[in-house]
Amino acid sequence: MAKLVRDLMHPGLLACKPNASLGQVAVLLFQHHVHALVVEDRDGRALGIISDFDLLAGEWLSSDPESLAAMRNLTASDLMSHPVDSVEAGIPLSEAVNQLIDKEISRLLVTENGKPVGIISLSDFVAGIAMQEKPSRETVGDVMSDAILVCRGQTPIVSAARTMTESGFRSVLVVDAKGKTLGVVSGRSLLPFVKNGVDEHLLVSDVMHPALTIDIHASLREAADKMIQNHHHRLVVIDDKDPEAFPLGVISTFDIVAEMARPGSVWQKA
Repeated sequence: MAKLVRDLMHPGLLACKPNASLGQVAVLLFQHHVHALVVEDRDGRALGIISDFDLLAGEWLSSDPESLAAMRNLTASDLMSHPVDSVEAGIPLSEAVNQLIDKEISRLLVTENGKPVGIISLSDFVAGIAMQEKPSRETVGDVMSDAILVCRGQTPIVSAARTMTESGFRSVLVVDAKGKTLGVVSGRSLLPFVKNGVDEHLLVSDVMHPALTIDIHASLREAADKMIQNHHHRLVVIDDKDPEAFPLGVISTFDIVAEMARPGSVWQKA
């Protein structure tokens, strides 16, 4: 029997008001370890969704004091995505996957008879992969992204943030002169600067976190387990036989969702 959206969704909503400052949004995202909030009006109706990527897209990491001051005066309603993309709890998961792929979005508001009851996101689909009784036979190397956004440790975080925004990447890999991985800078790494501003001389090496790696021959089940256990949305792909070499690629939650949408996937079978 095909799984439904309600079988995998995250029940309940983490929300903020339209007039919440970007700093307040950043604090909520950081404290609750989530990537997005529902923006609700006083009657609890969903007006939009604001994510960590929306904060980056607003270019709030400007080195221009005047622009930075203007960005710090913006609210959740100014940067939220709307209208809200939603899906009914009773539809097959495969339809929700197709909607994520077609619209190139990371999450959907789940409704029950039109009333918001939860969220289903890329992370929920990754969790679903991890819970399968029979692991998928495909390996990390079959679905990983070969393209990687990289920079050196001496790169200013202002430059890294702007490059991430312009390229549509959610993270940048920090490497040394020989291509060895030193760490990763993601949207979550930059969130604290929404509230406090940023020193234009601060470097990516000052804010990067250790890279989580996985062997190119590992199964998707192993990748999903590692993402869930460590609360990561992406893994750096390496060859365990030569771990010091330049990374082979990156596998993210979105890569796994794309695999789930593939005809013939276990998620497409009734």
